[in-house]
Amino acid sequence: MTNFLTLTRMRLQLTLRNRMFLFFSVIMPFAFFFLYAGVFAKGNPRGVRYLLGPIIALTVMGSFWGLSAALVMFREQGILRRFHVTPVTASDMLASSIVANFILTLPTIIVELLFARFIFHVKDFGDVSTSFVLIALGTMSFASLGLVVASVTNTMQETQVINQLIWLPLIFLSGATIPLADLPQVVQRVGLFLPATYLVTELQDAIYWSAALWNRDVLIALASLALWACLTFFLSAQLFRWEPESKIPRRAKLLVAATALPFVLLGIWENNSSRTVAKAKAMAESVNAPAAPNDPPKQAP
Repeated sequence: MTNFLTLTRMRLQLTLRNRMFLFFSVIMPFAFFFLYAGVFAKGNPRGVRYLLGPIIALTVMGSFWGLSAALVMFREQGILRRFHVTPVTASDMLASSIVANFILTLPTIIVELLFARFIFHVKDFGDVSTSFVLIALGTMSFASLGLVVASVTNTMQETQVINQLIWLPLIFLSGATIPLADLPQVVQRVGLFLPATYLVTELQDAIYWSAALWNRDVLIALASLALWACLTFFLSAQLFRWEPESKIPRRAKLLVAATALPFVLLGIWENNSSRTVAKAKAMAESVNAPAAPNDPPKQAP
């Protein structure tokens, strides 16, 4: 345990020196916050509360980019080789990376909530316990995605290309940038296969409609994220490389597709039931309904 804590502390120190991580985990989340709260919500407390779900989801998801880039950079610079000569396993290194990533992401989210409270006068943040569990599990899940990317890419250039290919669908098809209710029906159906869609929607449900932790939709999202995190972490541990000279065969990258199985199954089920899309539309209609700025939102039956 002492070795793991020491490793986590060292990972924190190394990550704080990485400019790319600071950009995606600090600068970009605050830019999104003020864009959404100040421009899209026009400073209206109810609108800001509605958009806090996508804002926090973007903060959680953005961590995978910085984490994957940091690990590849450490490998290219020979930093991981130094860890390899110590009694540290690949699982130790990856688990400490996830813990360090969560520790560094949480303060950003807390500051965003403080900004919402004191700058935009949001008085109620819904069910805080549900939001915390979603944030914690979402951070671990997307951090594990970053670990997979770092494990299957051989160079920093390749890592950035893969990150870009993953990042754009996550933010544009999930409701994180454009509300899911406003997307074309075909895009909505595609978005139901993405883990980001459920993180965004359930965070909105928890913050805007105060959904409890035992809510069925919340539990389904949590179970899917947990299974996805386990699959991605296991695969990244199997493919992890310490040496920059080590290259991964192209066929091994195909295994990454297998980690999407939980959301393939969930997407098929959701396309038949349309529960998530219906919830997103109901929340969008609620926030646009005439009411006083600080009136609590009414949850659909």
